Amino acid sequence: MGYSPERKAAVLKRMLPPGNIAIRQLSREEGICEATLHKWRAEARGKGQLLPCADTSPEGWSSRDKFAAVLETAALNEADLGEYCRKRGLYPGTCQRL
Repeated sequence: MGYSPERKAAVLKRMLPPGNIAIRQLSREEGICEATLHKWRAEARGKGQLLPCADTSPEGWSSRDKFAAVLETAALNEADLGEYCRKRGLYPGTCQRL
């Protein structure tokens, strides 16, 4: 079964903070096989997108996820960093520790 790029992007967005919806739950809600969701997340990570596992805080992120967050925020000023953190459900202090 093929999914539109828009649907795929919308589902991947639900994996991001602040929602951090687990793949198992997304599978039930969206009617998409868990294996497909795992594949989509892996593909997005391969493109450098930050998609940490739903059950972890930044302290539990993999080194790869932390590095991706550092790259995304490296050139941001304080105001933009705050906005980045708010959109992802993070506290600015947590972002600074990445």
